Amino acid sequence: MEKQLQKIDAVLYELIQKEIQRQQDTIDLIPSESLVSTALLEALGSPLTNKYSEGEVGKRYYPGNEYCDQIESLAKQRAKQAFGLGDDWEANVQALSGSPANLAVYFGLLQVGETMMGMALSSGGHLTHGHKVNASGKVFKSVQYEVGIDGKIDYEKVAELAREHKPKIIISGYTAYPLKIDFAKFGEIAKEVGAYHLADISHIAGLVSANCHPLPFPFADVVTMTTHKTLNGPRGAVILAKKELMDKINRAIFPGLQGGPHNHQTAAIAFTLGQVKTSAFLQTQKQIILNAKTLADSLIEKGFNLVAGGTENHLLLVDLRSKNISGMEAQNLLEKAGLIANRNTVPGDPSPFNPSGVRMGSPVMTFRGMKEGEAKMIGEWIDRVITQRENPEQIKLEVVDLCSRFKVPYV
Repeated sequence: MEKQLQKIDAVLYELIQKEIQRQQDTIDLIPSESLVSTALLEALGSPLTNKYSEGEVGKRYYPGNEYCDQIESLAKQRAKQAFGLGDDWEANVQALSGSPANLAVYFGLLQVGETMMGMALSSGGHLTHGHKVNASGKVFKSVQYEVGIDGKIDYEKVAELAREHKPKIIISGYTAYPLKIDFAKFGEIAKEVGAYHLADISHIAGLVSANCHPLPFPFADVVTMTTHKTLNGPRGAVILAKKELMDKINRAIFPGLQGGPHNHQTAAIAFTLGQVKTSAFLQTQKQIILNAKTLADSLIEKGFNLVAGGTENHLLLVDLRSKNISGMEAQNLLEKAGLIANRNTVPGDPSPFNPSGVRMGSPVMTFRGMKEGEAKMIGEWIDRVITQRENPEQIKLEVVDLCSRFKVPYV
């Protein structure tokens, strides 16, 4: 197919090319981002975007869905295969992103005003886990648990809070927690108080599929995930639920929250889930863990304080209070050096608007082919920027040179 964008809209084309070059010349340390393949982009940019497919497979509100039905069925089948699930689990791949996926679970299983319990945003939870500014915290009564000053979950305190408030859903899984999650303990707590256990594994889905993190499925009623992040797919989501719960969740997706699914996105999700059990994918997930640990160890050696003492997954939280620099200042300096990491709260921060930390992760560097040697080099650059206060523009020259040896797929 002949490329037409440059010919028809040169301004937009040029902006996209600049973004591709920015991705090439920087090291993306944001743990929620990914680096998809050109094969995936073929699915995502396909004419499937033309088709409306409101409803479920075999029960559409529009004709002409023979092949969209087959694609969605393939995606659902591969979602279950990716995590070794049997007939007692079902999949929904229509949620447009992780936030509506979580909301669909709440609207499917809760009544308005009933109680849900999730980790506070300031401790590493997600907006959709009951934060007061989000629909999850406005429509439902929200109880929030927190990590201790050591950055770790105190499971007994979670249990005490659950016994006190009797939530109907308890959420495990986070957006900024560097340790492994004890899904078994969450399952026990939920069972004790008669709650559903929702495991949101958006960040760690790739690690879970590769057995680099404990599985939630034996202990959860519902599991949600985004398909980007460690899965390295398109922006989208998958909901996996016990069979007896899925009808309610399906109805919450459509007609409750959405109209037609994005069929091109569904195809890209199917492609992503088809790669999960390949040897290349499994090895990459193991390397993500090694790279994160190497980066964490490098920073600890340089005198940085890491929340929870390090990392057991793909991300780390750096507490910058001992460095006399704010999270925002550090984020901006690192970006000038070509190192893209985001400011983040750390335990004890009085306000999320002026956080004292920076969140970093290893997925994208690993997807580019970088290994422990490069991770250690990145740690040295971070120290030179933040501790030694070297000129970040000078360090960026070194970053660009390293990046030239690890091409993104689109240059």
